Amino acid sequence: MHTTRAWDPQRYLDSPDPRTRPFHDLLGRIPELPGRPARIADLGCGTGVVTAVLAERWPDAHITGLDSCAESLRAAEARAGETAAGGRLEFQRADIGDWSPEEPYDLIVSSAALQWITDHAERFKDWTRALRPGGVLAFQVPDNAASAGHAALRALCASPRWRERLGTGVLPEHTVHDPADYLDRLAGLGLAVDAWETTYGHVLPADDPFAGWVTGTGMRPLLDALADDPGDAEEFLAEYRARLRETYPAAPYGTVFPFRRVFAVARRERAA
Repeated sequence: MHTTRAWDPQRYLDSPDPRTRPFHDLLGRIPELPGRPARIADLGCGTGVVTAVLAERWPDAHITGLDSCAESLRAAEARAGETAAGGRLEFQRADIGDWSPEEPYDLIVSSAALQWITDHAERFKDWTRALRPGGVLAFQVPDNAASAGHAALRALCASPRWRERLGTGVLPEHTVHDPADYLDRLAGLGLAVDAWETTYGHVLPADDPFAGWVTGTGMRPLLDALADDPGDAEEFLAEYRARLRETYPAAPYGTVFPFRRVFAVARRERAA
């Protein structure tokens, strides 16, 4: 049986993780859901870390995490099962870019996944149509295409050592919209929308500060392109970390790493 603790937002404020803090910031802006127990979908759930947090917030809910990565879903299965309050946490394999709800939902949520879907804003109509009155679509996406760190990455990919393998068509296209655009699209579908952006100033430890960031999901296309030679992949990552250290110099207290994210919480109006 999968058991959960009561959701306590202060616990995450006291011990913020740079990778999960944006999800908790998003979660804090989601209003009361209309259904009890709630029906929830987590799009791009990965290994289910944040899906399990949803079960803490709504412990009697039926929550389904959806992802296309079989390896991630195998890890997520350890979190699956009945919750302490009689809810259920489950995981299914699905391409979220093609996913169409087949039942009403109280909450459709996504954390750092929609940026992989080039036309994700075109999916809003289908997803929000499945929301119950008072139901919510909520998501957050990273958007650092204009950052100095991404400029350093593009320059590295275009350098003589790497441009043949990484210079064209390997880096993902920029697919994230500004908050105002998300607001306009969702309000045009008849939803009440709260959209915003936050640039986090993550303070990374002085000893190899970027080790945990350069192997994240955003680097997957580049690492896949170098997968035939692990030595090349390690060389590329080491050079990228070096460029990041030049771009974001260390201070006595650590290295400040700016990281921009875009958020939206859209609620279907309740029936009059």
